[in-house]
Amino acid sequence: MKQIKAQWVTQSETQDICAMLVNAGFQAYFVGGCVRNALLGAPISDIDLATDALPEQVVGLAKRAGFKPVPTGVEHGTVTVVVRGHAFEITTYRKDIDTDGRRATVSFSKSIEEDAHRRDFTMNALFATPDGTIVDPLGGLNDLLARRVRFIDDPGARIREDYLRILRFFRFHAWYGDLDRGLDREGLAAVAAHCDGIETLSRERVGQEMKKLLGAADPAASVAAMEHAGALAHVLPGATSRILPVLIHFEHETGARPDSIVRLASLGGCEQKERLRLSRSEARNLSVLQAHAGTSCGLAELAYRHGPDMALGIMLLNCAMLETNPPSNFKDDIAMGVSAKFPVSARDLMPDLKGKALGGRLDELEKKWIASGFTLTREELLK
Repeated sequence: MKQIKAQWVTQSETQDICAMLVNAGFQAYFVGGCVRNALLGAPISDIDLATDALPEQVVGLAKRAGFKPVPTGVEHGTVTVVVRGHAFEITTYRKDIDTDGRRATVSFSKSIEEDAHRRDFTMNALFATPDGTIVDPLGGLNDLLARRVRFIDDPGARIREDYLRILRFFRFHAWYGDLDRGLDREGLAAVAAHCDGIETLSRERVGQEMKKLLGAADPAASVAAMEHAGALAHVLPGATSRILPVLIHFEHETGARPDSIVRLASLGGCEQKERLRLSRSEARNLSVLQAHAGTSCGLAELAYRHGPDMALGIMLLNCAMLETNPPSNFKDDIAMGVSAKFPVSARDLMPDLKGKALGGRLDELEKKWIASGFTLTREELLK
């Protein structure tokens, strides 16, 4: 049987948390993202465990072991246990009793198979014993190794349990799927039949999923499939995936890091900030990108006014929209703008000017200085 060989499995904190459960007669399995990513050689962010121990039993065991239990989601069976600064999320086996497309009523179970069947995709229903040996109740290992994102059992039933799984289907394909093979046809058909359910989701959840999707190395195929299935229109009415692959091409050409907000700007659509509940900084950046889309503002000026990352994002967005190559000297222009320091201050114009007149004159001189390529000196500007 396949076995995970990773430092996080053998580290003392991990083995101690497993021993806490096993020595008390309970089961302990690593589950979900840590197993999936370890098998793919991808980074591990969280270590989650599944067990037949009830939440109150986990809390009691943690206290007796001298660990810190945190009831992060006891009503859903989850207790976070902190061992010497390392946090482990431990969840009791569950099965769904009732769902409304947004949240589920669950009951606790003693069966790892029942717990596996309530998950979303086969690649997320992989478990591993404390020594890293893979336990595969639903045949998810073959899907994972083939990089095939496939719903567990009936795709429509899985989607109706939580309509966010529609967006997760596209996100997981972008991050873990075989981009040349395309999305699972049965899953895609189920998504197309249930797109209306997206409207029932909170905007925060939708926004988080979209940012994760757009943060993948190359989400173009997933977003295009999302558009063709009708899901994108429910997330962002009027959005189109047409420009995104061109933007990603220019990102690769220039060595730019993926930026979910720049990619979001390329999609267009109505009420992006409101429908995705963007943070203030994200909304501000999106506004700058939208304001400069299609404009001819110089790259050095953009870097001076908005910083290097935003200048690069605006350049890439405009190149993608116009299908023109980035200028060969774009790095030099950005560096020039970043290092430029306006040589005139308000004090230089006082007391002769004040209030609006002072601000207007400063703006006028700054524009003149920028137009000169940042070369005019303080004396030349004040002459």
